Amino acid sequence: MSQRHDARTFAASHRTDAAQDIVYRWLKQHVLTLPRHEGTFLTEAEVCRETGTSRTPVREALLRLEADGLLQIVPKKGAYVPPITEAEIEAVMQARGLVEEWCARQAAGFGEVLATELDRLVAMQVDLHDDSVAFIECDREFHGTIVRAAGNPMLASFYESLRDRQLRMGVHAITISGGRADSVIAEHAAIVEGIRRGQPEQAAAAVAEHLARTLVALRPIAAGWAGGFGNRVQPGAQRL
Repeated sequence: MSQRHDARTFAASHRTDAAQDIVYRWLKQHVLTLPRHEGTFLTEAEVCRETGTSRTPVREALLRLEADGLLQIVPKKGAYVPPITEAEIEAVMQARGLVEEWCARQAAGFGEVLATELDRLVAMQVDLHDDSVAFIECDREFHGTIVRAAGNPMLASFYESLRDRQLRMGVHAITISGGRADSVIAEHAAIVEGIRRGQPEQAAAAVAEHLARTLVALRPIAAGWAGGFGNRVQPGAQRL
């Protein structure tokens, strides 16, 4: 009897895990494509209704997204997805520049070996051109591969902590900027060329150019579409 009970418990647990993964993927896609200039509240009841699941997997999925840094759980109110602010954009891009340019110089020593892997990721981005979330996730893998290749685990860990902030920014940047996905692919190819040639300064310069162009694409977000980078719009709060 206890064995049958254990089997049912095990099966139920795995069904819950599967449901949590489904809700997590749905929620992540939803959060990453929300308007970036407004705050948004999500409630468990609303997510349950949208996904057709119970509260338990929804609650667990929300906790995972909070750990990812994509939302903040507010007791008795729901999960808050904050707007992307000017300060956050500036801080993330400054951090990326400091880390990625240094790492590109170090990684250039791997030449063709690393370039071949980066070529594969650029080809994946070409295939994912019309899927903004998958495209930017591949983008993060491209840059993360260079950072990891530099061989500094402390920098790699720090860079990974920026991952989901970059996803939120990147998805919207290519959505609102016409042709940005094509530009990203070309800019990545230039970075790969510097690494393939084993030229540290060429690789670092290509990274710097890419990040500068990315910041230009991000500035409409920071401005809240209010006509300038310095004009901050007070965030609203919309619901799911």
